[in-house]
Amino acid sequence: MAFDLQQLMAERAAEKFPLFDRYLNSQLVRVLKTIGYDVDYVKGEGPYLFDAKGERYLDLLSGFGVFAMGRNHPTVAAALRQVLDAQMAGMVQMDVSLLAGLLAETLCSRLPWLDKAFFCNSGAEAVEGAIKFARAATRRSKIVYCDHAFHGLTLGALSLNGDGLFRGGFEPLLSACAQVPFNDLLALERALAGNDVAAFIFEPVQGKGVNLPDDGYLAEAQRLCRKHGTLFVADEIQSGLGRTGRFVASEHWGLEPDMVLFAKALSGGFVPVGAIVMRKAIFDKMFDRMDRAVVHGSTFSKNDMAMAAGLATLAVMDEEKLSERAAGLGERLIADLRRRLGGFEFVKAVRGKGMMIAIEFGPPKSLKLKAAYAMLDKANKGLFCQLILIPLFKRHRILAQVAGHNMPVIKLLPPLVISEADATWIADAFEDVIGESHALGAVWDLGRTLAGHALKTRAGAA
Repeated sequence: MAFDLQQLMAERAAEKFPLFDRYLNSQLVRVLKTIGYDVDYVKGEGPYLFDAKGERYLDLLSGFGVFAMGRNHPTVAAALRQVLDAQMAGMVQMDVSLLAGLLAETLCSRLPWLDKAFFCNSGAEAVEGAIKFARAATRRSKIVYCDHAFHGLTLGALSLNGDGLFRGGFEPLLSACAQVPFNDLLALERALAGNDVAAFIFEPVQGKGVNLPDDGYLAEAQRLCRKHGTLFVADEIQSGLGRTGRFVASEHWGLEPDMVLFAKALSGGFVPVGAIVMRKAIFDKMFDRMDRAVVHGSTFSKNDMAMAAGLATLAVMDEEKLSERAAGLGERLIADLRRRLGGFEFVKAVRGKGMMIAIEFGPPKSLKLKAAYAMLDKANKGLFCQLILIPLFKRHRILAQVAGHNMPVIKLLPPLVISEADATWIADAFEDVIGESHALGAVWDLGRTLAGHALKTRAGAA
């Protein structure tokens, strides 16, 4: 009998969570059930998710930025069908790929100071490749990165992560790495002073917390790197491809990084693809002789499906003017959230660029609210966010999450295709739920339950 995927999925649909619990990550299943996120999604279209009951949700996680164009964009889907129908002779390892050449040309045309591209399968793999390219090009081993950084979870990328939660238990990591505070030029200059640093790898807008650089910080950081012979490497894996209102976030500060790293949204949400776009002089130091033509690579990196997805994604960005849309609608959403939420005691700040937005919370001034906030803060610094996020999800059908471990920040990464009505939906929902939190009503019963779970978990870990 021929294999029928749709029939298999229909027959086993009710087993989604039991199968994941039995054969994959049981702790993730526990988390989803604890906070009520164990929903049976059956369809994704644009910025929306639909469950088995027909309820529509607005997805502000976007697969951590993967679905910048929303889910199942017809242009990308059509391109992938064309690849399948063409029965192409892909991944002939003793050959080169036309589609890879076209995608490399397209990326380089958008970053005209860069000349070469290297493709891989993910953001973490792009970071791993950047470490190797930097070491090959400079003959130095040291890499400098920022606190609060997130660059991936493979061993080299993990060595550049600023959050101990991810690093703990996996040591020793790469030893030739040094952390400096984000926005601290004196610390960066001290780290570079020995002229032994291969690369400074940074996120123009940090994903964990949506931390924005101070005016002049990145331009001066670039100057310091040039002065000390250090490569200036922009991790645009989440902030790039229109997310902040420019093709890459680096453009906001007039930067010309030596390497720019892409992944996530470049896939169109279909086929994993990552890329490193760099100066020819860097590329040529890695691949400097014919016998080193394959000294670095990745088996699936230039597969036709991934390259077609990347090309179609960039075409859609141009056709639908998604960077411009993110800039305009994103800034209006940020302004609306500031206007509506600015009077609430728990809200410390609303910040962001384009459609990379953070709502940060902090201790209120009034004594009654301060005591309630302290209860959650003592259990976990990000726990107050769940007091907002759970009713946001349950009552308003908006999916969002905290911006990072142990921080009181909610991050919004809306698909760049959301409508004006969706932006109003977001602002209305946050105003309602945050307003309710100030009333110290029934929602704080949830808060006490969450605090109890967190304290019990901490005691068990100790």
